Amino acid sequence: MQKRNILFIGFMLFALFFGAGNLIYPVSLGMEAGTSYLPAIIGFILTGVGLPIITVAAISLVRNGAVELAGRVHPLFGIVFTSIIYLAIGPFFGIPRAANVGFETGVSPWVGGVSSLGLMVFTIIFFSLVFITSLNPSKLVDRVGQWLTPALFLAILGLVIGSFFLLNGDIQPAQEKYSSQPFSAGFIEGYLTMDAIASLAFGIIVVSSFRDRGITDPRELTYRTVQAGSVTAIGLTAVYVSIGWIGAKMATEGEYANGSAVLSGAADLMYGNIGILLLGLIVLLACFTTCVGLTVACGQFFSKRFTSLSYKKVITFITILSFSISNLGLNEIIAYSVPVLVFLYPIAIVLVILTFIGSAFDHSPYVYRGAVLLTSLVSLYDGLVEFGFSMSFVEPLISSMPLYEISLSWVAPALIGGIAGWLISYVKTPKTAAHDFSS
Repeated sequence: MQKRNILFIGFMLFALFFGAGNLIYPVSLGMEAGTSYLPAIIGFILTGVGLPIITVAAISLVRNGAVELAGRVHPLFGIVFTSIIYLAIGPFFGIPRAANVGFETGVSPWVGGVSSLGLMVFTIIFFSLVFITSLNPSKLVDRVGQWLTPALFLAILGLVIGSFFLLNGDIQPAQEKYSSQPFSAGFIEGYLTMDAIASLAFGIIVVSSFRDRGITDPRELTYRTVQAGSVTAIGLTAVYVSIGWIGAKMATEGEYANGSAVLSGAADLMYGNIGILLLGLIVLLACFTTCVGLTVACGQFFSKRFTSLSYKKVITFITILSFSISNLGLNEIIAYSVPVLVFLYPIAIVLVILTFIGSAFDHSPYVYRGAVLLTSLVSLYDGLVEFGFSMSFVEPLISSMPLYEISLSWVAPALIGGIAGWLISYVKTPKTAAHDFSS
């Protein structure tokens, strides 16, 4: 029975993670990485699979989810950082991206391609339905999701099998960023799935599922969470490697604006209009259920944390904001999401690492504050550079840091900040007992 529970929760976590970004980014990586595909996809899997699973395991070590985890820096930081996470996976990036992937994969092939007017009409209808469904969330979305995920997996399997027999193009040389640093480029690309920061929100769902099944011992809870996460990791890795390979094979078939267009093009080349129709319909419905799920999650989080906001008011705001950002188009959403995620990810990684090793320093807030502060300064620099700001006066310092070449220049400052925080903690409270940071 325990093995069955682990498999069930592992599949549930896979379904939670598997959204629009999980489809489009590995394909784009494959096209651009070409002959450097192997190191690029390894870097992608580390941040796109490894980090989310580790983060879920970290959530199993705290009582109140992401708010408590981030609240170890400061209670206010816990609320602010977690709110930013929900906004990122919701109306700023996650929901608009899913809506655009649904449009470009499921609708645009039948309306003469991507156009501003077509996207506008689609999003009006799409978000009207999202809002109506989110007003009274029921088991309908869960039940639809139960067959959508297997259907989507079968559609991807069909594309993968077809790619070995029906796509004969040679693998092209690596392009741009993948030609010099394929591993680090893939590592950063894995950020864009947003699964590691999403797992700060989703982790509590996994933990609650095990608690509902009678597992309350902290060590066993973490152990079972890691087991379920391993099931999820195997599924995600198989999908990423497979559809990334499709992207690599599609590079000789034409030019495509993004991963969504590559998938539609592959379905067309291999199976014709029937392939486009089936893939598009499945992806469109999957994106719809993803958007409803994220809208409901944001609505519940903000209405509970800020009691002056009703659930209906929150989802109204979420829906309108998501609609507005969606009409920027998929490429624009991807472009402006990169700098924000480059800023957020290192902070999330540091919080997760400190959670695992926190007993060594009694979870001192000084250690958390020092590590997060210096990490934030470096990741803010990286994010601003991604936005296109000139930071030449700081660049020599940042570029001289260890691991700069693989986009991990924040690691050394995080260590220095953590050690400085530990020294402060030792001087101020050398015999302090373990702290309680419940929010």
